[in-house]
Amino acid sequence: MADDSSRLADVGARYAQALFDLADEQGALAAVEADLKSLKAMQAESLDLRRLISSPAFGSEAKAKALNAVSKAAGLSPLTVKFIGVVAANARAAALPAMISAFEKLAAERRGAVAAEVVTAIALTPQQQKGVAAALRQALGKDPEITTRVDPAILGGIRVKVGSRLYDASLKSRLDSLKFALKRA
Repeated sequence: MADDSSRLADVGARYAQALFDLADEQGALAAVEADLKSLKAMQAESLDLRRLISSPAFGSEAKAKALNAVSKAAGLSPLTVKFIGVVAANARAAALPAMISAFEKLAAERRGAVAAEVVTAIALTPQQQKGVAAALRQALGKDPEITTRVDPAILGGIRVKVGSRLYDASLKSRLDSLKFALKRA
């Protein structure tokens, strides 16, 4: 699994760079970024779309047709629709989430911002989100673009991923460390 996710991330980064360069040439960076955020939100909301993208049970032709229909119905720009079609036709639809993440990172770097994923056991209040943003701004020296996610499995605390760095102050990781220390004793 780790090998598969690494391979998808590599493929995602290459496709994202190609799309980023093309969108930059055509002056459509903002439109493509907005399209990809919409696609990411649709994927988060729809189990069927996630299955379509990740399942090997659907062939590339079926994925291309379905993703083309979804893209056009969502009103995505022609460049984004064409890109998604190429991705599906090349049997790379499973790497689409990695492509979106890599594109978001490239766009944030262009703006001089840094993307950060914040995971908590319960949803953060707006005031807590502002506090996290201020702490990250101070620690990183750049404006963070924060995406939040709720994962009850971390039990409590917070987990922040910035680039390849993971800051883990979750209760689960602390309990795991304690469990490991007790096993060694």
